[in-house]
Amino acid sequence: MIGLGSYAFFWQHSELAAQRLDAFDMIRRTAELNVELFQFCDYAPIEDLGDDDLARLADLARENGITLELGTKGVQAEHLEKYLDLAAVLGASVVRSMLYSPTSRPTLTEADAQLRQALVAYGDAGVDLALETYEQVSSTELVSLVESIGHSRLGICLDPANSVASLENPRDVIDRTAPYVKNIHVKDFAFTRRGGWVGFTLEGAPLGTGLLDYDYLLETVRPNERGINQVIEHWLPLADTIDETVRLENDWNDHNLAYLRSKNVY
Repeated sequence: MIGLGSYAFFWQHSELAAQRLDAFDMIRRTAELNVELFQFCDYAPIEDLGDDDLARLADLARENGITLELGTKGVQAEHLEKYLDLAAVLGASVVRSMLYSPTSRPTLTEADAQLRQALVAYGDAGVDLALETYEQVSSTELVSLVESIGHSRLGICLDPANSVASLENPRDVIDRTAPYVKNIHVKDFAFTRRGGWVGFTLEGAPLGTGLLDYDYLLETVRPNERGINQVIEHWLPLADTIDETVRLENDWNDHNLAYLRSKNVY
């Protein structure tokens, strides 16, 4: 399925927004766009919802035919088990995470032990745990960790854009991770010259206008054949005003959904 994530509404659920979206609003907006998947990714307020509100959120998604996924940071067993509990209430079958969190930077050996502990419960629950590619851990190390653990519920959330910051070629990241991908974050990106021509800025771009070779990703990973969900995200810089930024964010959502729908046949 093609979906939207909380990063697709990043500025609209930020404190800067005049009419700030909450979890329920993002589900409603997703439904209005005829999208059947939404991922709450690095969205801290989801952890603060009580049982009644979580049940209401699950009901709202179900009523609108929307499948939910979750995303967080860190691999501490206790934290991942907390997200597994959230997944059970929300009916989510995928939890995306990253090795590092704001409070923890485990070694690969420590991450291995923590993941093995958490995966016992994930396996019992039938929920996939997808570790995202990003610049702080090389894709080679991430694949090695997944291979070493060898659990059927552990895989990779592929986002080729993230690893560019550590000088990994996006095609290499796609090739290396393809057999283990369980979730995809789709965002385009481009380099632009900074003022005075003193360096470059790496930032987002509407799909099909930047450096992401999406056709190659489709050909190599084959998400439709394998039942791998694709979640739209953005690296949208703040414009001159928050109102202009929100307008652009909505325009990018419309454009990126149309782009993915034109490329994917289910």
